[in-house]
Amino acid sequence: MTHGAREYRCRPMTLNAPRLRFAPSPSGFLHIGGARTALFCWLLARRHGGSFILRVEDTDQARTTDASIQAILDGLSWLGLDWDEGPGVGGDHGPYFQSERKAIYQEYVGKLIESGHAYRCYCTRDQLDAKRAAAQAAGRKATYDGTCRSLDPAAWDDDEPFVWRLRVPLEGDTIVRDLVRGNIRFPNAELGDMVIVRSNGDPLYNFVVVIDDATMKVSHVVRGDDHLSNTPKQILIYEALGLEPPTFAHLPLILGEDKKRLSKRHGATNVMQYSDEGYLPDAMVNFLARLGWSHGDQELFARDELVSLFSLESVGKAAGVWNPSKLLWTNHQWMMRTPSDQLAALIAPRIEAAGHPDCTPDAEMVWRIDTLKERSKTLVELVDQGTFYWAAADGIAYEPKATRKFLSATTLPVLQASAAALQGLREWTEEAIETALAAVIAELEVGVGKVAQPLRVAVTGTRVSPGIWLTLAALGRDKTLARLAAAIEIAGTPRE
Repeated sequence: MTHGAREYRCRPMTLNAPRLRFAPSPSGFLHIGGARTALFCWLLARRHGGSFILRVEDTDQARTTDASIQAILDGLSWLGLDWDEGPGVGGDHGPYFQSERKAIYQEYVGKLIESGHAYRCYCTRDQLDAKRAAAQAAGRKATYDGTCRSLDPAAWDDDEPFVWRLRVPLEGDTIVRDLVRGNIRFPNAELGDMVIVRSNGDPLYNFVVVIDDATMKVSHVVRGDDHLSNTPKQILIYEALGLEPPTFAHLPLILGEDKKRLSKRHGATNVMQYSDEGYLPDAMVNFLARLGWSHGDQELFARDELVSLFSLESVGKAAGVWNPSKLLWTNHQWMMRTPSDQLAALIAPRIEAAGHPDCTPDAEMVWRIDTLKERSKTLVELVDQGTFYWAAADGIAYEPKATRKFLSATTLPVLQASAAALQGLREWTEEAIETALAAVIAELEVGVGKVAQPLRVAVTGTRVSPGIWLTLAALGRDKTLARLAAAIEIAGTPRE
């Protein structure tokens, strides 16, 4: 900060064991912007052997709900962003809650009052509105004009409502030395004497966040640049208390593809909705990291790679753009990277929820997932595309157009010959199935498609599946033969 020649200087990022925090307001879910901020803080803490602190800013009790708090915790847990400390006992680490720290805030309010940095302001709402209107009419910035700044404390009236204001220097600048945006200068005259405690005794955000960060020994504050206007005010509070400010880094906003601030019109902004839609947490972490940060042209990063590579020096000043197509592509890449046994554990509950309760994440399911995951971009798609696998032998629905074309009197001989060939197999393997059906193709003197497509519709109900020989092998003997029998009956039934 400068009042003349004095300056606030930030700490370097090269500190060992930095302390970073994520401090959401629990008035809703964990949104995309907050998730990215939390991720960047977590990555920096993990890379430099530091601490990642979770603090819930719940001083606004009217807007705080238990459901919102749980939604934030669920979102962070789904992303795998574990926090390190808190007031809990027995290994239960936090988070911290501002609502439980009121005594600490009052202690520091008292210090500002005792040092003369805080004073009572008795101006009413109507008076403040009039001052604001006059300033705007005169073309001045609508900051407080200091009416009560010079009141003698001996004249303070305990019977009149008042707020506490911070006595801000009238001259000089406060300079925010930001690790992302560089140096930003704020004239103190334009900041004004800010309110730090309401008339009901509740301290305001800019005051409590300073006290929290100072008492929790937060060394680096990384947050969205929508908080940038708060930073010089907070630096002034640090100085008034004789405390060293942390280093600040303000991240650019996330915009939609139309370059407007990200909102529901651009798609889901609730992190957990992407969980519901079948996205993998590693894919979401990968995608969030690339919103404003880069490492050459590399697009895909394992979590340990991000920890080893991430730095604020590689965070750009330009806004990140939320690209749903790119997110879907990233998720598809992670679907193919993820071992099938892990995917099986993830989709088993989804399969049960879809009405197939006898589905166990065993070796058979893993094999089936192997046949599907290359063409599945999400877990939801994986479950949907494998419906013919998970359903009971008689539990599939046939597409009407596919049924009319491929389960008819014309294809009946193909289905019957295929069923007979498959029933005689001693081993149920892809190779044995292909050999048996190759004999059918040769005997009937038809192309592969004339056999493969009726078989595909017969066992899956659709015209799309993995390679048919592989599909039959993974589906299993019992379901294949039962569905072929059902398809033969359909094909042999006269139609009007």
